[in-house]
Amino acid sequence: MGVHDKFENKAEELEGRAKEAAGAVTGDDELKNEGKADQASSALKQGSEKIKDKANEVVGKIVGND
Repeated sequence: MGVHDKFENKAEELEGRAKEAAGAVTGDDELKNEGKADQASSALKQGSEKIKDKANEVVGKIVGND
């Protein structure tokens, strides 16, 4: 997972938290739910990137690059 991807995913997560909090404070359920969706999207991206990283690590060990 590239550093750029990590920053983008973390930014999306933090933006989602901010939206959820703002929605909770203002009583805006749509904004609150949008924030939760942003956080879930970020978590999925982070999980898939971790799987890719692990797969690349395993392949590297098999072909002798690590």
